[in-house]
Amino acid sequence: METSELLKKVRQIEIKTRGLSNNIFAGQYHSAFKGRGMAFSEVREYQFGDDTRDIDWKVTARYVRPYVKVFEEERELTVMLLIDVSGSKDFGTVSQMKRDVTTEIAATLAFSAIQNNDKIGVIFFSDKIEKFIPPQKGRRHILYIIRELIDFRPDDRQTDINQALKYLTNAIKKRCTAFLLSDFIDHGNYHDALTIANRKHDIVAIQVYDRRETELPAVGLMKVRDAETGQERWIDSSSKRVREAYRTWWDKRQAEMNAAFQKSRIDAVSIRTEDDYVKALLALFDKRN
Repeated sequence: METSELLKKVRQIEIKTRGLSNNIFAGQYHSAFKGRGMAFSEVREYQFGDDTRDIDWKVTARYVRPYVKVFEEERELTVMLLIDVSGSKDFGTVSQMKRDVTTEIAATLAFSAIQNNDKIGVIFFSDKIEKFIPPQKGRRHILYIIRELIDFRPDDRQTDINQALKYLTNAIKKRCTAFLLSDFIDHGNYHDALTIANRKHDIVAIQVYDRRETELPAVGLMKVRDAETGQERWIDSSSKRVREAYRTWWDKRQAEMNAAFQKSRIDAVSIRTEDDYVKALLALFDKRN
């Protein structure tokens, strides 16, 4: 993409997604995603009803009367975006490709993060780690991320979510909130990696998919190509049996994915390319409150 065209696209996405994060997500994001925990603030004299486990015994001994530690919630978060950039993201049949919708969602989350004074970083992945952007703050950093979201082209085209989750666990030492944005078309098993990553971090899964992926149109003989492997084959979509077999495959894959989220205790939302992702994200935020 030419530099002038890229900058124009960056500006368009900034205007749209920053407006969404300012006007819609400000309060919901703040309350839905908590800080790392409770940080020590000060000590004060013990009052009736205080938890005895909070007594500061050193200060109590010094003043010969009980004092307790007072804690405050740590608000600042580190937010990571795990972005699937595999070949299957270059697909869309209604209004936008999956890659475009993912870019807008990621940018909206990024602006929501910096509005809350959080750090934001990105891991681009295919079947390997394509690029790691360490978490930072500030508008310039966000614009760099948006630029990469629009213009980044991966070396590989297949998907390995397992690899991305392992990298997150190793690269980010302190607890973070990680949004995993993918269509979850992955022939490997990422279920155990989800559970392990969610023990250390707060993982949120966002599936972006296209309506045409859920069912075949009855248009007769058609050539289909796997965007990740490059394999091609002819199928007869006029056959009801073929269409039903495809739909069964899709439903089974979705059920397995949702079961993995449930087992790992991960909050998740599925968004079609034609859907209003604002409503979907707000519903996700509300579920966490």
